Amino acid sequence: MNTSFTYATPSVLEGVRVLDLTQMVAGPLCTLLLGDMGADVIKVEPPGGDTARHIGRNRPCGESDYFLSMNRNKRSIVLDLKQPKDLETLRALAARADVLVENFRPGTMEKLDIGYETLKSDNPGLIYCSLSGFGSDGPYRDRPALDPVIQAMSGLMQLTGTPDSGPLKLGVLLSDFVPPLFGTIAVLGALRARDAGGLGQRIEISMLDATVFSMVPREQYFFSTGKTPERSGNAHYQMAPWNTYVTADGMHLMVVAHTEKYWRNLVQAIQIPSLSDDIRFVDNKSRMANRDALDAVLSKAFATDNLVSWTRRLSNADVLFSPVRDFVQVFSDPAVRDSMVQTVTHPTAGELPLLRSPMRMNATPVSIRSAPPLLGEHTQEILSELGIQPPSLKGE
Repeated sequence: MNTSFTYATPSVLEGVRVLDLTQMVAGPLCTLLLGDMGADVIKVEPPGGDTARHIGRNRPCGESDYFLSMNRNKRSIVLDLKQPKDLETLRALAARADVLVENFRPGTMEKLDIGYETLKSDNPGLIYCSLSGFGSDGPYRDRPALDPVIQAMSGLMQLTGTPDSGPLKLGVLLSDFVPPLFGTIAVLGALRARDAGGLGQRIEISMLDATVFSMVPREQYFFSTGKTPERSGNAHYQMAPWNTYVTADGMHLMVVAHTEKYWRNLVQAIQIPSLSDDIRFVDNKSRMANRDALDAVLSKAFATDNLVSWTRRLSNADVLFSPVRDFVQVFSDPAVRDSMVQTVTHPTAGELPLLRSPMRMNATPVSIRSAPPLLGEHTQEILSELGIQPPSLKGE
């Protein structure tokens, strides 16, 4: 695993200060990406800490998987925004920030008198990014939201599963993952606009909007037919073959032939020449019309040999495929381990593997420079930067 921490080359957002008022996943992922690109991210936490600190405590030290995954390259300060003095400190931080990211319910920041209109009066260059479940207007604005709720409401869950299983949520937090990607892109665009015109702006990202957008191009199928794409498990609603098949040793292969080239390569690999002339499978339209029969033929073929042998045969024939791998196999693969995993030293968790950013920028590289912070670890440091005497130092 890569254990390096810093790069001599400046990062693209070096000198940019981000005020992070987010919790759980969607907001912290946005600020993580900005931090990886070199921004100084100040994470403002309530006295009890980010909610994510209390979820997934699988380590003997009690640290949370959720929090450790989302919060490297950040400094933590504890502020109780119910207290006037801490609100004053927050405003002082915002006055010096380039970017503020928050994921409270719409209206919460305004009730605290730290909404965009208030903060931009002291800092016209502030870029203020709000991430919420349903946006600041519309009929759902006041509803609470988490990833599975958005997956269900967006239609994404209706696409996942089989006719027998009914709708299923995805195994990953897609509705938590896509919105911060758009938030990060928007922040970068706003920084570019500020470079040109000098002023900041407000950015708003709705988890529902972002998840609906993530379903492209399936929306065009609906717009043209009026139908929801069928729930077809590992198969595809418009292309065949496109499915998983079990090998002789009980392993699974994902096999896709979305063009005639890959169909020919697959036929060559499984060594059933008659498939090329079978009228049921002459083109994708025919294969879709006879998908069950095609899957039966392919299932029978793949059941004749083991995974290692099929991997060699399919690779040699340039078939579009992959074994279905578990996490042990994924993270022991040098292609993933050496490229994507970096180990840092955490004060309580010890040696901590983290996923590196997949962005590769040779002139202004992204990097993991510091481990996720302890709660309030940098409170005194940040207050000192504001010229505020930390409480623990008073009277000395």
